[in-house]
Amino acid sequence: MLGWLVARQGLAPLKRITATAKRLSAERLGERLDLQATPPEMLELANAFNGMLNRLEADFQRLSEFSADIAHELRTPVSNLLTETQVALSRPRSTGEYQDTLHSNLEELERLARMIADMLFLAKADHGLLPNPAEPVHLEREVDALLEFYEALAEEKQVTMQLSGAATVTGDHLMLRRAIANLVSNAVRHTSPGGMIEITITQAKEMARLSVSNPGETIPTDQLAKLFERFHRADNIRSHHGEGAGLGLAITRSIVKAHGGDVAVSSQNGITSFCLSLPLSGRQSTSYHRGADADGE
Repeated sequence: MLGWLVARQGLAPLKRITATAKRLSAERLGERLDLQATPPEMLELANAFNGMLNRLEADFQRLSEFSADIAHELRTPVSNLLTETQVALSRPRSTGEYQDTLHSNLEELERLARMIADMLFLAKADHGLLPNPAEPVHLEREVDALLEFYEALAEEKQVTMQLSGAATVTGDHLMLRRAIANLVSNAVRHTSPGGMIEITITQAKEMARLSVSNPGETIPTDQLAKLFERFHRADNIRSHHGEGAGLGLAITRSIVKAHGGDVAVSSQNGITSFCLSLPLSGRQSTSYHRGADADGE
């Protein structure tokens, strides 16, 4: 009898875990084990169980928000397409009017196509399905190509761009160029006329660091961590103008992480800086500078 009581008492924590697991559902992920009522020898298991529930709850929350965001983003272009088509068919029109409607619809369809392509890219990144070539990528050359591409837009906005430093990493140069392009594009869009965008490449502790800094409106501290979330929008925040529908910075983070790196952002005193950190490759580039004061510019 005494042995039965001891065994029953010893198995009580496991019964509580079983009861908690039975109560779990997609709508009830807030259940947690009471660690204070758990014997010391079971604390590690209880902590692991609670940690698993925390991760599940966070993942379900992100999935729910993502589904709602997708519905919201798709609703506008689909509604525009439907309305314009209904108006065009409401009465006979000239060939020119039909062509105008088709051109307008084409713009919405292209927006939808970009959004779907970006979502597919992120889905591949989540499942580790991105290409993994091991070619040397000279960051200064990728940035230089992007500065030429955005030169016309920068001149139109009376913004100057400057690049300094050099580093070589290993990876896919097209993917890395896309990651950097999102940051440069956002910087150009959010820099006030007369401002300068500074792109700096440095090397430290076997890591290459590429920083894109621009003057502009300071981003609130509580918004910084959310900038890389999919479909995140905030008042006058750069993710609103990123690639696709608020997916640009999420894509940048996915690309950088797929290359074994990380991305960070800071914003204070009217200066916003995004910094990409990537593992250096064996062979390094020499010093490089491009900007308004550079020779030959």
